[in-house]
Amino acid sequence: MSAKLKIKKGDRVVVITGRDKGKQGEVLKVLPQESRLIVQGVNVAKRHTRPSAANPSGGIVDKELPIHVSNVAHLDPKSGQPTRVGFKVLEGGRKVRVARRSGETID
Repeated sequence: MSAKLKIKKGDRVVVITGRDKGKQGEVLKVLPQESRLIVQGVNVAKRHTRPSAANPSGGIVDKELPIHVSNVAHLDPKSGQPTRVGFKVLEGGRKVRVARRSGETID
């Protein structure tokens, strides 16, 4: 069973552990069944590809591989520092994500 992730596609995150520690990027894809994310410019590997309609020349291509959600932290929209994510219910009854560090809402 997959856990509910607090990070969504389009969020800015920073890698907090591993080979790419300190790198920042945007979440391109979320894989909730495996609790993994694909982050732009993080965990990049070279893949040998055959020529196809999408890539007519083929060759060696850089590809982002999934990274576990526990190895990344959300970036605070105010300070740019790593932060945890919480939830808050607004007066209209809408539930929003908030950065624990600054209290700012995350879009």
